[in-house]
Amino acid sequence: MTVPEAPLERTENGLVPSGEGWFVLNSREARWRRREGRGYSLPFEGPIDFPQIGIALFVLAPGEPIGMYHWEANQEDFLVLSGEALLLVEGEERPLRPWDFVHCPPGVNHMIVGAGDGPCVVLGVGAREEQEGEWGRYTVDEVAQRHGAGVEQETSDAEQAYARFPDSVSTAYRDGWLRD
Repeated sequence: MTVPEAPLERTENGLVPSGEGWFVLNSREARWRRREGRGYSLPFEGPIDFPQIGIALFVLAPGEPIGMYHWEANQEDFLVLSGEALLLVEGEERPLRPWDFVHCPPGVNHMIVGAGDGPCVVLGVGAREEQEGEWGRYTVDEVAQRHGAGVEQETSDAEQAYARFPDSVSTAYRDGWLRD
């Protein structure tokens, strides 16, 4: 059996896979998302989500979180590629620098926030195994709230957790985000 190559569609903000199959996509040519207050992200997926794992690049300015503090029913992992970040995990803070790897087994409360004097780049990978019941929860945590990555009330509703942030908008890659 031969798996076909997925077509890449050119949009005004960059390339995006537009079908199923294998593909090669350079991050500098891809369509990114601007997430006001949460930096930039590149989810690599197109209109079709990857069914087994989610994978994304994040470019965060100091103080910008990838998302809101939460736990998931599946594992999530992160690799800091450049710059400095801060891991919020189980109510604690841990500084991160390039090549630090973070493993979060199911049930671990966590979030990553940009730190230092400039932007950081983080690769995030999360399992998408079939789940019965709850995917996870956004939990109340004083440390996460102090860093702008915490909810005021526990919820499993992403809309509620991210209500204070505007919707993401598509954007093109900007020179300097990713080093050679």
